Amino acid sequence: MALTYAAAIDDPARFKSSKQAGSHFGLTPKKHQSGETDRSGRISKIGDASVREALYQAAHVMLTKPTKGCSELKGWAMRIAKRAGMNKAKVALARKLAVILHRMLANGTPFNPAAAAA
Repeated sequence: MALTYAAAIDDPARFKSSKQAGSHFGLTPKKHQSGETDRSGRISKIGDASVREALYQAAHVMLTKPTKGCSELKGWAMRIAKRAGMNKAKVALARKLAVILHRMLANGTPFNPAAAAA
């Protein structure tokens, strides 16, 4: 999954912020706006479908299998799953993984959840 993501990003400096990585792969909701109406729809599905699928599969495994080293991410996604459902939680976690992976590529640092908490 990491190689697929790194190949699709190519140059991490082309994004102003890591938040743009999630929308680059279509993991943000569509906006329907007309007059006073403003609704959020399903994910936009723009960008590389193989990377989006790899991120979603990684999120699925994190949420359905017992995993070590990512309890904070899993806890965050499970709180979303309680209020919005498991599928939305998986998409939210996939987007968060895209942001984290972009930051790791841009800085050249390994993932360390303990450092992020401190």
